[in-house]
Order: sequence, then structure tokens, then C-alpha cells
Amino acid sequence: QVQLVESGGGLVQAGGSLRLSCAPSDRTFGSYPMGWFRQAPGKEREFVAAISWSGDSTYYADSVKGRFTISRDNAAHPVYLQMNSLKPEDTAVYFCAARDDYSDYDVRRTYEYNYWGQGTQVTVSS
Repeated sequence: QVQLVESGGGLVQAGGSLRLSCAPSDRTFGSYPMGWFRQAPGKEREFVAAISWSGDSTYYADSVKGRFTISRDNAAHPVYLQMNSLKPEDTAVYFCAARDDYSDYDVRRTYEYNYWGQGTQVTVSS
């Protein structure tokens, strides 16, 4: 099965920026709706951002709105998550996800996605 591969995580000071990337292991993988989620120690995985297959529509959690930007070029891969003004509470493992279905769905629900990456650690120091 196709794997999603995240990159770009790391350690950054509060107020800094990081850009995460997510690309499929198979270049023939279609241009599907995709999302970013994160999971901090002891917490449930939570929605961060999502993007439509074309890139025309984007969605954000309230906690990151105005600071994070999800994007993709011309309905292609990879999908990016630009994270600015990072806060210590943004520290988590970040996962990208995809669903090979173009029907309407709830972008915030993990069960809507059937492909997941292994995650990349983002640590924001105060």
C-alpha cells in the first residue's frame, strides 16, 4: 500500500517557523483530499488543517488559524504545512493523511482518512 512520508519537523524556538512536507511513496498516487493532524503526549490526535484535491479549499483548526498555511501546487504532491509564530503548545508529532474519495466528508475526523504517514516530531521551546 502507498505510504505517506512527512519531512521538515525539528526543534525551533517560540515565534519561529517550520515547513512540513508530505509526499506519497508512489508517484502515481492520485491527487486526493489531504489533511494534517497532530498528537501531543497523553492527548488524542487532533485536526490541524486540510486541503481539497485541487487546492482550492482549505480548512483550519481555530488554534492554528492565521499562523499555519496548508498548500499544494496545481493539485499535485507534495502537500505543505507552513507553520509560523510557533508556540510551545504546538509541540507534537505531526501526521499527514489522505483519503482516496472525492465525496463530501468531515475534514476534522481521523476516520475519514485511509492513508497515514508515520509522523514527524515538532518541538517548540519557550
